[in-house]
Amino acid sequence: MTMFPRVIAVVAASLLLGATAFAQAPATEAPAAASKAASTAKKAHKTQKAQKANSTASLECTKEADAKGLRGKERKKFRAECKAKAAQPN
Repeated sequence: MTMFPRVIAVVAASLLLGATAFAQAPATEAPAAASKAASTAKKAHKTQKAQKANSTASLECTKEADAKGLRGKERKKFRAECKAKAAQPN
């Protein structure tokens, strides 16, 4: 094989293989998506923490209402006041 066909083969191969490198899109959206996911995870953690605290207070207030034998509107009022007191910082 002479030199000219080898050069043509190398040029053709480099054009075919090099085209795939230019066809890829730049990764500019990945950092924004990662920060959004982290922000969402932080919010979810805070929400879960607040719900856990609220559910604990709610359960305690329910137990107290049961112990007092409250029913209906009195029970609802007592639980609302009890949960409000539990939500206040010490």
